[in-house]
Amino acid sequence: MRISLISEHASPLATLGGVDAGGQNVHVAALSTALGAQGHDVSVYTRRDSTALPRECELAPGVRVVHVDAGPPSTVPKDELLPYMTALADGIAADWERRPPEVVHSHFWMSGVAALQAVAQTTGPRPPVLHTFHALGTVKRRFQGLLDTSPPERETLEPWVGRTVDRVIATCSDEVFELRAMDVDASRISIAPCGVDTELFSPDGDAEPRGTAVRILCVGRLVPRKGVDTVIAALGRLVAQGLQDVELLVVGGPSEAGLDSDPEVARLLTLARELGVGDKVTMRGQVEHRRLPALLRSADMVVCTPWYEPFGIVPLEAMACGVPVIASTVGGLVDTVAHGVSGLQVPVRDVEATAEAMGFLAREQRLARSFGASGRRLVVARYGWPRIASLTAACYRESRRALRDGVLSPPRHTGLLHELASGPGLQERAQ
Repeated sequence: MRISLISEHASPLATLGGVDAGGQNVHVAALSTALGAQGHDVSVYTRRDSTALPRECELAPGVRVVHVDAGPPSTVPKDELLPYMTALADGIAADWERRPPEVVHSHFWMSGVAALQAVAQTTGPRPPVLHTFHALGTVKRRFQGLLDTSPPERETLEPWVGRTVDRVIATCSDEVFELRAMDVDASRISIAPCGVDTELFSPDGDAEPRGTAVRILCVGRLVPRKGVDTVIAALGRLVAQGLQDVELLVVGGPSEAGLDSDPEVARLLTLARELGVGDKVTMRGQVEHRRLPALLRSADMVVCTPWYEPFGIVPLEAMACGVPVIASTVGGLVDTVAHGVSGLQVPVRDVEATAEAMGFLAREQRLARSFGASGRRLVVARYGWPRIASLTAACYRESRRALRDGVLSPPRHTGLLHELASGPGLQERAQ
């Protein structure tokens, strides 16, 4: 199949660990690569955010990345990208004139807007449009409230994308419930989880050198919703209870050179000092994705305690390396971390439960190793990218058959998009 993936802010070429670079970048890169390896012709469309980027380049055999001019060729926070979606759609539609897709798969709500606009411009046979949200604004607002920086149009456009595309590919069971609450037709929802590179992330290979201290690892973007403060507070309790030979490594955020000026780093280190564990917390900054397995293998446990998490790649990467995981009971973590099998689940923002789980794995090292081995088996069986690509391709084929057989009605997109695109708010922000 000729497949077009649209990922407006999350380029598969981007450096991971920044504020707007993370799991979606990994997902798009790995999914497109796996689809290419299975013989599909894949094009990934993303916004040009640097003048140094070529118009297109090869990511992997059968996979090209197309950089579309949409807004300034510089880094723009993703919550400020909506005004440029029409330009992104125009650029995609222009490329489709010479390489028409058989399937379109958009990633994140704004990419869905651009995908539907681009498809509206096609003159040939209409391809089915599938969509993966990666995160939902309704959930984000529930947990972040006034701290949510999403544009106000998201409240209208996101559910509209879900109701308008031919199929939504959810990444976990929790997301399905959220989508149905948004009035997305359940018969048009499928599940294909995120995956992990089980060859890169494996128990075999070098581990970063370490001392004798129990090593606890947190990995992810350094934003408040990731809940690193919960882990630091739990560490404070463990130390107060007598566990002195312990260290916490926090990976993510800016490069090592930029740690001193990052406000979230400052907040977390201040908390650690206040709790008397400042000497036990190390901020590592960004770590290259290819170097992450060695760091994961060096850990006794990986702790992921976000307030909310649409899916969560890090627990899978840790489990693939044979490391036990402690995870809060949110989003995709409920599906991926099997409590008492591959790790432990704890309630959201529950410092006491997190400390208890961390202390348990530190003491029960034999059981912790058993959790790690079970996690590896689970990831290999369920979350390898070839399997995820096959599940996704099956969704593509099903949608193509439904469209061919007249089961799917044409998307109803032009009216709402025209109204929003011509409104003064978006026009002013795009200038």
